[in-house]
Amino acid sequence: MKAVVVALGKIGLPLAVQIKNAGHEVVGCDINEHVVELVRGGKVPFPNEPGIEAALPIEATTDTAAAVAGADLVVLVPPLLVGDDGTPDWRAFDGAVDDVARGVQAGTTVVVETTVPVGTTRNRVAPRMPEGVHVAFSPERVSSGRVLRDLAVYPKLVGGLDAEGEARAVDLYRQFITEAEVWPMGSAEAAELTKLAETTYRDVNIAFANELARHADDLGLDVQRIVDAANSQPYSHIHRPGVAVGGHCIPVYPRFYLAGAPAARLPAVAREVNEAMPSYAVELLADMLGGLDGTRVLILGVAYRGGVKETAFSGAFPLRDALLSRGAQVVAADPLYDDAELRALGFEPWDGEPVEGVVVQADHAEYAALEIPADGIIDGRGVVQDAGGVPLKRIGS
Repeated sequence: MKAVVVALGKIGLPLAVQIKNAGHEVVGCDINEHVVELVRGGKVPFPNEPGIEAALPIEATTDTAAAVAGADLVVLVPPLLVGDDGTPDWRAFDGAVDDVARGVQAGTTVVVETTVPVGTTRNRVAPRMPEGVHVAFSPERVSSGRVLRDLAVYPKLVGGLDAEGEARAVDLYRQFITEAEVWPMGSAEAAELTKLAETTYRDVNIAFANELARHADDLGLDVQRIVDAANSQPYSHIHRPGVAVGGHCIPVYPRFYLAGAPAARLPAVAREVNEAMPSYAVELLADMLGGLDGTRVLILGVAYRGGVKETAFSGAFPLRDALLSRGAQVVAADPLYDDAELRALGFEPWDGEPVEGVVVQADHAEYAALEIPADGIIDGRGVVQDAGGVPLKRIGS
């Protein structure tokens, strides 16, 4: 099989590695010449993704139209960028689709893996393709930092526009997804909705956990103990509360769901609940310190989650803004980012000088034990085990 993977990001490059590891010919395409040069030279363009570097180099190019000519399989993983409200910006996605359409030939199977609103594969991608090209959708269901492991565990879902195209796509995927099952879904729309369902479920579940935590705070109870006890019953699967829901997926895909189901109420309310949590954490810190005006507050972790150098929809941004609105002086630190990177993101790096308050925003392993003189710490992730004697408050405890 000759396969082409379009967009060599944190999903696309590991997928290309998976195909290569299964013994197939694979070419990676990206509009970023620097990324292409790194992949050709055997270097990983992003950190903390096990198993990738050992499989490099991989043939890569910026000429997508030329690369897809004669391919058996083309996998599209371009970013679907979104605004703060989750509204899609289709320019990068459409550009990648059009690049493929310029070179792809009849008989090739083109599969979209980028998470999209329902109907995108049939109504936006397929009409751009030449006659005789089979188009399908297979949602990526992996997480940064463990992509190859997830590809070996979670069923790969494949939905086509017709029975023949779906069967072709399923057969091609089974040639490199060799440990997990490959499930035909009956239609592209079913596969698209499944991805939105599983991510929206998580957002709704987290929202309930956050409301439960706030109620536990009002009652003076420990929400972690309550959640653990509730989950000891096999029909309860309550997630953990936290200061924010970040990343490319969970804050965004419920918006895609709502775009197709505007009358749905739970996803919309869940978004409101989760988006309010950074401000709630600031309220907790203000109560602990007796106010925030003129205080110096340290945000620990600008990454959206521990161990991943990515700030998409990170809770650090609304935390910073809420603290500034209360008159605090805000500084930040993160083991994955240097001072220049922090400043580029809009944060003043912490110089190690004393602070009055601390908010733990990312669950980096480094934050399990803290030695920061302060008047109070809000642990927004339930990660701090030793605060060095500083008063510590976890959300929901």
